[in-house]
Amino acid sequence: MRITFLGATGTVTGSRYMLEGGRGRLLIDCGLFQGLKNLRLRNWAPFPVPVEKLDAVLLTHAHLDHTGYLPRLLREGFKGPVFGTAPTLDLLKIMLPDSAKLMEEEAYHARKHGYSKHKKPQPLYTVKDVERCYRRFSPLEWNRQTKIPGGFQAELHRAGHILGASTATISSGKQRITFSGDLGRMNDPLLPNPDPPPASDYLVVESTYGNRVHPPVDPMAQLQKHILAVHLRGGKLIIPAFAVGRAQFILHCLNELRKSKRIPDMPVFVDSPMASKVSELYARYSNEHCLDKQSCERVFAGAHFVDDREESERLMIRPGPCIILSASGMATGGRVLGHIQSCAGDPRNMILFTGFQAAGTRGADLVAGNKSIKMHGEYVEIKCEVAQMENASAHADAPAMIDWLRKLSAKPKRVFVTHGEPEAADALRRRIVDELGFDAMVPEFGQKIDLE
Repeated sequence: MRITFLGATGTVTGSRYMLEGGRGRLLIDCGLFQGLKNLRLRNWAPFPVPVEKLDAVLLTHAHLDHTGYLPRLLREGFKGPVFGTAPTLDLLKIMLPDSAKLMEEEAYHARKHGYSKHKKPQPLYTVKDVERCYRRFSPLEWNRQTKIPGGFQAELHRAGHILGASTATISSGKQRITFSGDLGRMNDPLLPNPDPPPASDYLVVESTYGNRVHPPVDPMAQLQKHILAVHLRGGKLIIPAFAVGRAQFILHCLNELRKSKRIPDMPVFVDSPMASKVSELYARYSNEHCLDKQSCERVFAGAHFVDDREESERLMIRPGPCIILSASGMATGGRVLGHIQSCAGDPRNMILFTGFQAAGTRGADLVAGNKSIKMHGEYVEIKCEVAQMENASAHADAPAMIDWLRKLSAKPKRVFVTHGEPEAADALRRRIVDELGFDAMVPEFGQKIDLE
């Protein structure tokens, strides 16, 4: 086999890995590049290989940095099947239309207000492009080796990151390579623990938190502290939350805090149609997480889900105290931008981030303390408080990644460290070499490596 690293190198976005076996080509993940402009421009570049020569795509989980380029791939001519777990593929029927709609709206506003450098700015793909994807979807079962086009065999194991998230082991001939996808944390209140990695010749592992250790703080206690502070000053708590995973985690925390009377009775709004639909999906897939159907209903009944844009706009001018969860989690787009704009000028308010913020995103700029953020073509002054929950990420930290690799029953030939900022990826590489004695490297964008 040969592997080509087409994304998630030097960054946490744009996950794309191409495997070439004796008879075909398989793309593992098909993600959007996000954050810095030089990365986002890669979304518009021609795909590095003729897409009609790809036999299949396999997706580890539904987050857009792993799946969001898929409609564009079909638009360029890909005609093969798309594999993933059933929850992953059902999530994409919610997430990809939302992504396309945001792209169409952004292109429309750019044309209308003239803040694009292009005369006629266009979306990367449209809702119609997304609908063409569904016919390609082919669900895979857990822990079952399945033949897929191109002479490959795939087996999926639980990754514990979000609903339906998997690690993928691919075989071709006598070679096996495992992709960690995004690895979740042990003892998560909502999701099962990640399965140990199967014996493999090679591994491709993420390093989002490759140079960090999650602090020993209780995320629920942190959330309680921020809610009490905002309530005391009569402000609004704006929580940019990933519609898949973090939104449901925060709603679970709020439910537990209310049950134990640790927070005052504040109205909670979820202003994200996608988060609303995803929450319904959690109830349908109750066997895929740690909450039964009744617990799901209690958790989600504690919030008011906002659907139409008019109600969203009324919510932006609603006085506090209240709690508003809205997507996107890195403030790269979506309704949360309107809430940030409306609350940014009032020191009583708070913007609270709950997940990793990739370099070049508005979330990263806000967490870094920037006091002026560009949104919809104009700069917004930030006078409200900005905070970040330090222990609410859905990613394993460096020690957890090492512990996961330590469970391998045999020493791999090599570990490829990807999906991390450069410092994080290299820090994890060093730990893998020093603590486990494995050969490890950080590949570069576009690098091709023959797997012996």
